[in-house]
Amino acid sequence: MVVDNPTIPEKLRRLNWWIVLVIVVLTGFGLAVLYSAAGGGGSFHPYAAKQGLRFALFLLLMLGLATIDLKWWLKLAYPSYGVVLFLLILVEVLGKVAGGAQRWVDLGVIRLQPSEFMKITIVLALARYYHNLPRVYVTSFYHMLPPLAMIAVPVGLVLLQPDLGTSILIVCGGIGVMFLAGVRAWLFWTGGALMAAALPVAWNLMHDYQQRRVLIFLNPEMDPLGSGYHITQSKIAIGSGGIFGKGYLQGTQSHLNFLPEMHTDFVFAMMSEEWGLMGGLFLLACYGILLGWGLWTAITSRSQFGRLLAMGLTLTVFLYVAINLMMVMGLAPVVGVPLPLMSYGGSAMLTVMIAFGILFSCSLNRDKVMLSEGPNPH
Repeated sequence: MVVDNPTIPEKLRRLNWWIVLVIVVLTGFGLAVLYSAAGGGGSFHPYAAKQGLRFALFLLLMLGLATIDLKWWLKLAYPSYGVVLFLLILVEVLGKVAGGAQRWVDLGVIRLQPSEFMKITIVLALARYYHNLPRVYVTSFYHMLPPLAMIAVPVGLVLLQPDLGTSILIVCGGIGVMFLAGVRAWLFWTGGALMAAALPVAWNLMHDYQQRRVLIFLNPEMDPLGSGYHITQSKIAIGSGGIFGKGYLQGTQSHLNFLPEMHTDFVFAMMSEEWGLMGGLFLLACYGILLGWGLWTAITSRSQFGRLLAMGLTLTVFLYVAINLMMVMGLAPVVGVPLPLMSYGGSAMLTVMIAFGILFSCSLNRDKVMLSEGPNPH
């Protein structure tokens, strides 16, 4: 029996705990890989320990977010977008520089990367916009301008940091929600053609290291010991793992420090060397279950807001996985996108767990019909 106003314990009982288990198992596997990335040893390495502590806290946060009614996410959509946009502006003024980029706001207790949260809030804000917009106005060019501006402003701020990978995710997430809302496909084709025509201008605006990443993607052998070192070593690590891998804690590319960034962007290459193709298939199966559940949640949601929100968040998680895997296998330029629940890092994991928390909320409220707050076209 579905309760109209269930209590928090009732909501938790109705939660899909099989999906929670998949998230826990996937993260646990990631902790094992991070432990190996640190060289193993007799003690639980700080990488894995910190990541495990973060996950425990973020898991509680995810369960808490799951109990929030969908109508509150509708009300919080615009304010949350405004707060994150303000933090992005704050990054430009007071942001902390690390790794040659200015992306973090240091709050003392925690160092936040606001651009990560924009991946979630852009989906929230656009889902609310199209929930309130009458269907007859969706294809209007005039009504496309606000969502395009909502995407363009944060993307511009993120590119100033500079952070190409995150800006790509924000654009894809926002455009994805617009497409799912019913914006005509020919408008996207036209926009794509205009972007292609503007590539020479975009190339000249790119930083030198970004240009090198694109050139190395097209020809990794042109600088195997310089700009192409990351992707070359990544492909060696993945290929050397074979079917079943070299064995846990037995990776040579990683433990002999040939593979760079093995605990963050290239954690999949690290895992593949020790766990082989079977480990990779296990990861893909876990991600497939999570993405399939998110897609099913969107399809079965009765409200426009719930459908767009669930589909947009599912698309965001998919882009995380797809871009990272393509990057480490040499199928895309290196853009610094972490692998969800596997890569070491606080802001990225927090973003993904918030996304899953909201998805659980969408799942629990998928039978609710939420009336639009927009004007009646009739």
